[in-house]
Amino acid sequence: MATSREGNAGDDRESISAEENRRRRKHGMLKMFYGLDDETAGAQGSLNPVDINGAHFNPEVYLAKLMKEKRLTELIDRESDMVKQIRSLDSDMQTLVYENYNKFISATDTIRKMKTDFKKMEEEMDSLASNMDTITEFSASISGTLQDRREQITKLSSVHTLLKKLQFLFELPARLKKCIEMKAYSQAVRYYVKARAVLIQYQHMPSFHGIERDCSEIVNELRTKLKEQFRDRESSAKQLAESVDLLLQLKEPPDELCDEFLAHAKQKLDEDLEEIAIQVDPTKEQEEIKSDDKSKEKKGEESERPSEKMMKRMPMDILEFIDSGCNGFQSNICLLIASYKELFVNRQAGDPQEQEELEQVAHAKLGEFVNSRLQQYFTYVQQRIEAEKSSVDNSLLVRALDRFHRRLQAIDRLLPELKIIERGRSIVSSTAKDRITFYSGRLKQHFAECLTDIRQSLCAPRLAGKQEGSSGNLAELLNTISTSVIEQLKHVLTNLKCFIASDITFAHTPYFRGNFCLYDVREGLLVTFLRHIFTASLDLCNGTSDKGSAAPALILILARLLLDFESTTINQLISLTDELFMLSDQRDMTKAADLCTEAQTAAQKLLNQYVRVQGLQISQMLRKSVETRDWLNTIEPRNVRAVMKRVVEDITTIDAQVGALFEEGVRKAHSSDSSRRAQSYSVSRQQQQRMQRSYASSATFDTSLMSNIQKLFSERIEIFSSVEFSKVSVLTGIVKISLKTFLECVRLRTFGRYGLQQIQVDTHYLNIYLWRFVSDEKLVHFLLDEIVGSAVHRCLDAILMETSIVEVICERG
Repeated sequence: MATSREGNAGDDRESISAEENRRRRKHGMLKMFYGLDDETAGAQGSLNPVDINGAHFNPEVYLAKLMKEKRLTELIDRESDMVKQIRSLDSDMQTLVYENYNKFISATDTIRKMKTDFKKMEEEMDSLASNMDTITEFSASISGTLQDRREQITKLSSVHTLLKKLQFLFELPARLKKCIEMKAYSQAVRYYVKARAVLIQYQHMPSFHGIERDCSEIVNELRTKLKEQFRDRESSAKQLAESVDLLLQLKEPPDELCDEFLAHAKQKLDEDLEEIAIQVDPTKEQEEIKSDDKSKEKKGEESERPSEKMMKRMPMDILEFIDSGCNGFQSNICLLIASYKELFVNRQAGDPQEQEELEQVAHAKLGEFVNSRLQQYFTYVQQRIEAEKSSVDNSLLVRALDRFHRRLQAIDRLLPELKIIERGRSIVSSTAKDRITFYSGRLKQHFAECLTDIRQSLCAPRLAGKQEGSSGNLAELLNTISTSVIEQLKHVLTNLKCFIASDITFAHTPYFRGNFCLYDVREGLLVTFLRHIFTASLDLCNGTSDKGSAAPALILILARLLLDFESTTINQLISLTDELFMLSDQRDMTKAADLCTEAQTAAQKLLNQYVRVQGLQISQMLRKSVETRDWLNTIEPRNVRAVMKRVVEDITTIDAQVGALFEEGVRKAHSSDSSRRAQSYSVSRQQQQRMQRSYASSATFDTSLMSNIQKLFSERIEIFSSVEFSKVSVLTGIVKISLKTFLECVRLRTFGRYGLQQIQVDTHYLNIYLWRFVSDEKLVHFLLDEIVGSAVHRCLDAILMETSIVEVICERG
């Protein structure tokens, strides 16, 4: 039993080792197929002989170790586990084979085909080798046969070639004549150029000298014909190119050919420029028509009909003018430049140095010629554009400038070194600036006309016997001038926007758009015009304008206009301009806040001037009323003087004017009529008491000193201070100036008793009516009290009238 078990164990070991060898072979085949590195795998693997996955695995050592360490059950489990692994590997290998079956089949077919092809190639190579050997033998036999005659054949061949050349030279004059007769000029030049070097080299020999002389005569005739063809105006571009090319091959001076070509082209360009000049100056056309009529009369021909003459004399608009120049002059000069460069610059010459010299000469002459023609053309274009200064619409002008700019781009691409497009851009830019200047002048003229209309409107009611400058009339005039100026400015901005339309080529160039929108339109037109309004208004206010000083009502309207500009109009116009011309904030821009400040400052000066002018007018009446009266010998007062009534009427009219344009303003609280009359009465009683103290012999106080002490404690009144933008403030300023003048005039006069009483009546009358116009009625009371006090001090017999009598006289008046 033990022996049989050992035998069975040995068989198992042999079967296991055979299975392991097969597994390793398969594993090695897989590694070879996938290109795995055995060395790397071995380095990474273990050196242990019992490591079943290692490269140094020893199955006998592994089995002996298992027999020692494992029990029977463990060995059986181990065996079953290994069988499963083996089956799994076999399954994996079969899967790999099945998956790569098509590749294996394709590889097999390829190898089989390669074997067949290589067999055919070997047979062909053997055949080629045998053929090469045959050729080599045949060549060697020929060389051996002809060895003696080779030098003789070479000599004969060179002699034959020389005889052919001599025959060509002897036949050259006849060939040249025949080519000229057949007008095959290019063939004749090719024959001559081919033999020219030989003829020049051997012209000292008699036989060759005759041939060279005959050929020169024939070539001179050919040159003449080529020049005639070159100068013929009916020649096509191909004929011109052929003529120039052949003449250059015949060693004609390039500069002379360039000059002749340009002179030929100059005639056509001058005709185009003459037509353009006639459109610029129509008098030339009329002279030409007259000369044509006279010549036709002499010849007995019929002259043109009047309708035909009229059609000829009708001037083109600016768009037709530019189109005519583009289709005529500019098209012809483009064709000239292209033809010239093809003939003289871009031609292929045999000698590079000669070609370079020709290009330099040709470029210089072409640049000078084109510059002179274009300069004259630009002059005519500028003159014609200047004739459009009086045109209000820009659409035709802008379209004309766009076509002019587009066509100049084509010329500039042909001759970029002349920088033609820059001169065209300067014309476009200067035209745009001229339009800005024109519109700026129109806006200023429109503003001046609006002021003239206001002057006439202010005078019209007075001529009709109505009240000058009624409140409704002033509001309408303000609305009219404001609307008219704003609408005119918006219309101008809309007209100028066509310069930057999307379909205009020069509008998208940075050299034009930025400068035009910012510096020309916004700063040069809008800001300048707004500042002109401020300046013109102040000039009217100061009397420095051409039309002299303005009426007070006009000054008041301008003050309100500038105040409206400061509040809303300036910001609206600036925003509209920035939106239309797509402007963003930049440092060079004038800020809207700065313009608003300037407008407010100008409005303040105008309103202050209005107060001074109206105050001085009323002051003039009061001054004359005081200076022209004999206050010492006047009669007892029975009524209020007419001048005081006129003062109240004028201030009432001013109140209506100012109230139509400005808000009411803030007033201090007023006292009732009874308190006002009581105050007036108490003031009068105090004045009477002071007078009595002043003229009493026992008086110990100096009245002037008492008056000055009283003024120290009273509030200081600024007569000519700036007023606020309100009706109350304006009327307060006018009343202050008027009453201050009245006070100063009273201080310069001497009064009798009745003169003093007349002043008392007049001041009481003014006190009744003037308080309602001012912001603080105490101001009126104070100034009127000062007037009465000054009259008391200047009176020889200071006896005041009873207050009740004064009130009766004022009520009756």
